[in-house]
Amino acid sequence: MVVRPRPGDQRRGLLAVGNRVLRCALGKGGIRSVKREGDGATPLGPMRLLTAFVRRDRPRRLVSGLALDPIRLSDGWCDAAGDRNYNRPVRLPYAASHERMRREDHLYDVVIVLDANIRPRRRGMGSAIFFHLARPGYAPTEGCIAVHPRDMDWLLPRLSPRTVVTVSR
Repeated sequence: MVVRPRPGDQRRGLLAVGNRVLRCALGKGGIRSVKREGDGATPLGPMRLLTAFVRRDRPRRLVSGLALDPIRLSDGWCDAAGDRNYNRPVRLPYAASHERMRREDHLYDVVIVLDANIRPRRRGMGSAIFFHLARPGYAPTEGCIAVHPRDMDWLLPRLSPRTVVTVSR
């Protein structure tokens, strides 16, 4: 899969899968080769798909080549650069700054962890870079890649742990 920004707008993109092209949202900070915590940018380059999480309490029949783990009320993701669990899943409640994985909006009804700043993990170089569902109108993300739910449903069966998403300019 290759993601490119739409001409004239680095915050919205086109995701090419084979001969199909899908719209996607990108980070409000555009695309950057050097990602920093809080810059709102989508990282440039290749990223593997690591883990997929889904909201089992929201009715959707999902099929995927990735294991689909349920999102629990206690699931979070640490985004505090100084914390020992930076850019890792954590159990809530959690004292350091974190993102709640079980959101009230539908953005994380399906959420896939990308391997941005995972191996090696460097403090302050970006956290919680996910592939998830888009807001209406493909509003920019905090650095993630987001697609329409219908497109995610089409993509999921085509994804596997070997899938690589490459963000280019």
